[in-house]
Amino acid sequence: MSSHYYDPSDAKHRMEMSKLAPDDFNAWMALNSIPASTTGALSPKMREIVAIAVAHATGCPYCIEAHVKKGKAAGVSKQEIAEAILLAAALCAGAAAAHGGLAMKFYDQE
Repeated sequence: MSSHYYDPSDAKHRMEMSKLAPDDFNAWMALNSIPASTTGALSPKMREIVAIAVAHATGCPYCIEAHVKKGKAAGVSKQEIAEAILLAAALCAGAAAAHGGLAMKFYDQE
């Protein structure tokens, strides 16, 4: 048994959810297919840049790996990946600061 998080072999455990909650799992799978869409205004390359940034903002290592690989195949450069990651980091920091203001407000409330 692995003693660390995010072991690639853990993917089989996610499949258990498909049996336990098939409708919800299928809905999630439909959402999961959005980044690979070839319709719409965003190119596949741009979709992967966005997906890379969001994967870093949400902290999903599986999504990071998948979208970096798909992005590379779609022509995303290493520099574009770095910029997307740092943009995500800046926005996450901004959100933390904005929510920090709420914490100050809540602290001062009776």
